[in-house]
Amino acid sequence: MRLVFAGTPDPALPALNAIAESDHDLIAVVTRPDARRGRGRHTETSPVAVRAEELGIDVLRPVRPKDPEFLEALASLAPDACPVVAYGALIPTDALAIPPHGWINLHFSLLPAWRGAAPVQRAIMAGDDVTGASTFRLEEGLDTGPVYGVLTEPIGSRDTAGDLLERLAQAGARLLVETLDGIEAEVLRPRPQPADGVSLAPRLSTEDGHVDWRLPAAIIDRRIRGCTPSPGAWTLLNNERLGLGPVRLAVTGPYTAAPLGPGELSIGKHNVLVGTASAPVELGEVRAPGRRPMPASDWGRGARPTPGQRLG
Repeated sequence: MRLVFAGTPDPALPALNAIAESDHDLIAVVTRPDARRGRGRHTETSPVAVRAEELGIDVLRPVRPKDPEFLEALASLAPDACPVVAYGALIPTDALAIPPHGWINLHFSLLPAWRGAAPVQRAIMAGDDVTGASTFRLEEGLDTGPVYGVLTEPIGSRDTAGDLLERLAQAGARLLVETLDGIEAEVLRPRPQPADGVSLAPRLSTEDGHVDWRLPAAIIDRRIRGCTPSPGAWTLLNNERLGLGPVRLAVTGPYTAAPLGPGELSIGKHNVLVGTASAPVELGEVRAPGRRPMPASDWGRGARPTPGQRLG
């Protein structure tokens, strides 16, 4: 089939590469326009655009997919289908109608669970044991279209959102190509999503990464892992933001004889513990303002918080 691929960030790259290596004809790529990012506000090209240019594939960067110029360009390409992975913009009805087989989306959840922009993060934060990926045909609703295929993936107790997303991106790339193969061979038909089991996964904000030490340790652990690497977990010390990597649940050992209050610090020779609503947690990496991430034990020796001082 003639395909136009739509995607923007790094997790879309495995699918782009898999399609480029398949028997399908990848004729163009659609991605978000170059954007200014970081403190220096440098202009950055999307990872998908960079890879497409390496492959010698034409790149379309519409500011809005509903712009007439983009719709005309897409129609002139006459794609049979448009596979899409994490494109980052709403596809309008006029664009959805152009390819005969529609826009085939790879979504990183077991639909109808976790519809939205942050399915992997929300699954970890909710404490799910299993997640997966789904291919489905886009329609006007939010991730509501009929499903072609699914795969499952266990969520490990130490998985961050970055770890899990990397695995799903690789496995999902194969699922997407298999879906496109099945559509071309006319042996695959999508099935409507069930009405039960719907959950939403809105995009995470910076505030979602703010750790509330009044919560139980298990919930704090999942929240931090779900926010790693983006938007990043953090807390406050002396009214300054302190970045946090994943923590470990500290449920056994001699320190349990002296319980810590929520947010209360205990600086040991080889670790830093923080109290929660249940057991304390052991900090992993810590990022002080203007500093690189470092092991919590190194940070504790340098920061020298006062006894009983609390994070919050």
